Amino acid sequence: MKPPLPEFSRPVPLARLGRDPFRQHIAANQEERDKLARRFGLLALDRLVATVVLSRQPDASVLLEAEFEAEFVQECVVSLEPVRGAAHQRFTLLYDPAAAAEREVALDCEELTCEPLVGDVIDIGEAVAQELSLALPAFPRHPQAELALAAARRQRGGKE
Repeated sequence: MKPPLPEFSRPVPLARLGRDPFRQHIAANQEERDKLARRFGLLALDRLVATVVLSRQPDASVLLEAEFEAEFVQECVVSLEPVRGAAHQRFTLLYDPAAAAEREVALDCEELTCEPLVGDVIDIGEAVAQELSLALPAFPRHPQAELALAAARRQRGGKE
């Protein structure tokens, strides 16, 4: 039984990679953004676009260089109000068949994050989705949250 495809799957067969870098612009549609929002605990994912470049390396590895932009809405950890956010990041991954042979999920290969190269496809959409998850604020706060916290502290301080 095959595992389900990721929410934002954009598989690129390695057979499409030649001597020149392979470049692709990708954008998540509404259904994909809704599914990613659920996966990452977002109230909404309004936009996710990326440009990805894959380049074969002399050692049989594949270098992925990407830049993505996202607009999203999270829940404030203090007030539970919606908090708008945006991310614009670049990242690089090295897909290495040696890492797959060692059965390691991620290695640090000379300052590059290595991913195992398993099979004959790289899912560039899933790579972007994973990097987006790392770029999301862990503790989003609404601009008014500090005022609410200060008021709560004053109330507690007055009762003690």
